[in-house]
Amino acid sequence: MAEKISDLRRTWEFFWRSWTIQATWNYERQMNMGFMYGIAPTLERLYPDKNDPEQVARKKEAYERSMAFYNCTPQTSSFVLGLVSSMEEKYARDRENFNPDTINTVKTSLMGPLSGIGDSFFQGTVRIIAFGLGISLAQQGSVLGPILAILLSFLPAWLVTWYGGKLGYQMGEKYLSKLQEGNLMEQVLHVCSIVGVMVIGAMVASMIGIVTPIKFEATNLVLQDVLNSILPQMIPLALTAGMYWMIKHKFSTGKMLAICIVGGIVFNALGIFA
Repeated sequence: MAEKISDLRRTWEFFWRSWTIQATWNYERQMNMGFMYGIAPTLERLYPDKNDPEQVARKKEAYERSMAFYNCTPQTSSFVLGLVSSMEEKYARDRENFNPDTINTVKTSLMGPLSGIGDSFFQGTVRIIAFGLGISLAQQGSVLGPILAILLSFLPAWLVTWYGGKLGYQMGEKYLSKLQEGNLMEQVLHVCSIVGVMVIGAMVASMIGIVTPIKFEATNLVLQDVLNSILPQMIPLALTAGMYWMIKHKFSTGKMLAICIVGGIVFNALGIFA
């Protein structure tokens, strides 16, 4: 039986732990360990009996599920933590009728939109306005400058983080039962899968900046322009496909990293990639 807690305590967990979500950022799965830390209290309440082998196995499964790739604005991550917590609770209560793949699919589909909104709002808007006002006051010798800058920067973040976690949990609790009626959950899973693939595709195109400098002087032909005319960002896509192939064939992280480093040095020295 899962421990009953107050809404205030639950929201506080989402709020506080989303602020530490980047503390264990890594190059392999980025914020996955921070997300696992955020969801840990929920999982510990759902599977409290350490002497029950079945509960221990289910808890391990849930922790492994929480270790999937995750990258999102910390302030909006509380919403994802709340939503995923409600989904984990639903799965713990009704394992036969709830597809656990939905949990990570929904989480992946939310990363892109929430990151776009969060980064542009907090880093691109609020912080610039807050410190612009703060600097103008500080230049006049007012001690209110840095104080105002800090308050204007953090107050919207605190509000969004607090109410985001609360809203995410309440939405999950309210709508998951309705989604399971008929085949709505399968339709949502399908849509979320499409959105998730779109997010991964956008990340590949925007985060992998590898091009080829090869140019044929005789014809003034630039190979990169030809590749872009066929398929923009073809080289990053091909390299990502190669990484995926190695993951599917159980290459270790060390081997993949070595291949990337050595391959990058060799191809750059040969003038193939830049």
